[in-house]
Amino acid sequence: MSNALNDEDREEQTATGGVDTDAGGVTTSGESEEEVHDEWTDYEFDGEAKLSVTDLDVWYGDDHALKGVSMDIPENSVTALIGPSGCGKSTFLRCLNRMNDRIKAARIDGSVELEGTEIYDANANLVELRKRVGMVFQSPNPFPKSIRENISYGPRKHGDIEKGLLARLFGRDDTDEEADLVERSLKQAALWEEVSDRLDDNALGLSGGQQQRLCIARCLAVDPEVILMDEPASALDPIATSKIEDLVETLAEEYTVVIVTHNMQQAARISDQTAVFLTGGELVEFDDTDKIFENPESQRVEDYITGKFG
Repeated sequence: MSNALNDEDREEQTATGGVDTDAGGVTTSGESEEEVHDEWTDYEFDGEAKLSVTDLDVWYGDDHALKGVSMDIPENSVTALIGPSGCGKSTFLRCLNRMNDRIKAARIDGSVELEGTEIYDANANLVELRKRVGMVFQSPNPFPKSIRENISYGPRKHGDIEKGLLARLFGRDDTDEEADLVERSLKQAALWEEVSDRLDDNALGLSGGQQQRLCIARCLAVDPEVILMDEPASALDPIATSKIEDLVETLAEEYTVVIVTHNMQQAARISDQTAVFLTGGELVEFDDTDKIFENPESQRVEDYITGKFG
């Protein structure tokens, strides 16, 4: 499947992206056999679950990429998904807003509930789902439009902002509302101070780190409840990475953030809880981040964190 995006893809949601590069099924050299215990993944926390996943299985053709994954994700927090390449963590992330539906070979069984509502219901509105559960991809993918238009694109597609001659004729021109939305979203993404004087410039002229924060601002512009991030800083320099990490921690005050990362130090720095996926698409352990990194239950998790394989 190509990473190229066509116009239909772009219009389907405000932040579309490439294919999953973490589809599972690859044996990790050096990983030992171990029986997984249910209590290792039965994470208890105060408050409500924003997302509840039960017995989730995913196949890509004959490849069983995720096997019986169950977990509850707390609201207003950062959940990190870690594990070696091919363990299924990006596949899991994409299941949370049904992005895997766009891969023809994918087959999904199990349940994912967003605040008690089954997202895999046959009558689910996918546009509304992906408005509530936004996604930020590994490589920045700003539209070849102005900074301002990148932010307002989603709300305009959803009908939340109306502009142009027809809107003015009917007294519904939302130019002021658009300006407020653009400023608010860019401030939330810690980008306003850097671009406020060039909102009509092409977004492709921004640096890589700025482009990624613009994509986060574009996601925020449609007022999501959950933000999914698939290695959002992997292509960025250390300074830009630090800004993204600071932003993620700030966003968790208002949003539920789920982030895939190969950088274990990053997971330890920014997440409240961490889920560890290992070979064969298996969720092995899910607990408070400090517990996972300082005293994991699973020997395989300890081996992975200490660099013995992966």
